[in-house]
Amino acid sequence: MNENDVELVRKINDLKNTREAVILVHNYQLGEIQDIADFVGDSLELSQQAAQIDAKVIVFCGVHFMAETASILSPDKTVLLPDLNAGCPMADMVTAKQLRQRKKELPDAAVVAYVNTTAEVKAESDICCTSANAISVVESLSCEKILFVPDQYLGHYISTRVNKEFFLWPGFCATHTRILPQRVFELKEHYPAAKVVVHPECRPEVIALADEVLSTGGMCRYARLEDVNQMVVGTELGIIYRLRKENPGKIFIPVSEQAICPNMKLITLEKVLRSLEEMAPEVKVAEDIRLRAKIAVDKMLEVA
Repeated sequence: MNENDVELVRKINDLKNTREAVILVHNYQLGEIQDIADFVGDSLELSQQAAQIDAKVIVFCGVHFMAETASILSPDKTVLLPDLNAGCPMADMVTAKQLRQRKKELPDAAVVAYVNTTAEVKAESDICCTSANAISVVESLSCEKILFVPDQYLGHYISTRVNKEFFLWPGFCATHTRILPQRVFELKEHYPAAKVVVHPECRPEVIALADEVLSTGGMCRYARLEDVNQMVVGTELGIIYRLRKENPGKIFIPVSEQAICPNMKLITLEKVLRSLEEMAPEVKVAEDIRLRAKIAVDKMLEVA
């Protein structure tokens, strides 16, 4: 870390204390952002922290739907997203209007919304899920028909693990679609002792080659196991920083150096400092939408 970054971190910490703020950081963020976090985690872990945390201000270093979820759960707190351009293309692949139309076509199906959705879509859903608890969420429902939005690949993976009828939305994560099976084959040959661990947003043909299919939080826990010394990692590149930091001496090989989410990389130390100085940009969900969305999010957290 250079002298400028050291000074930025000092100012951030000083302001964080003054504002009574906490910094929540997703596993895909830049290393220097992970290093200033009060908590680093996946979407489920960050949602749980947002619901429980004792602070006046939450600085959310992730993407927009994550900050919205924090606002849904903690309307009394100021939720800051250091760069409002940090969106999620997958979340934009389904709108509330589109979902309402599909619900009319499938009146007997329960709507399960991946947390990677807007607050308006969550408000139209029966329950939310994350990649960490998606199987448990679907199993918790009495309904035998599931309309899963928006990630077709996560939905497909759940459908192979749960005996229910699925209707999949045609959404996807552009970052995870860059992870290709041929590269996994090559790395398995080059690192025969390595465990192959991939995210359930990956293509089915990639998932079929994996030893484990896990959320990013699950990957971090798995990496700590004594018998895991080498790990081929199929998810966004940002998690490699945390895996190497927490497991010195172990080897972590990304499946693709191109699996980078540009939106996750928009947040910088300078932007975090500015957000604390200006108390902006703030993410706030309209109360009528928040109350409806909170029902689906609360149900998810009960299962988790």
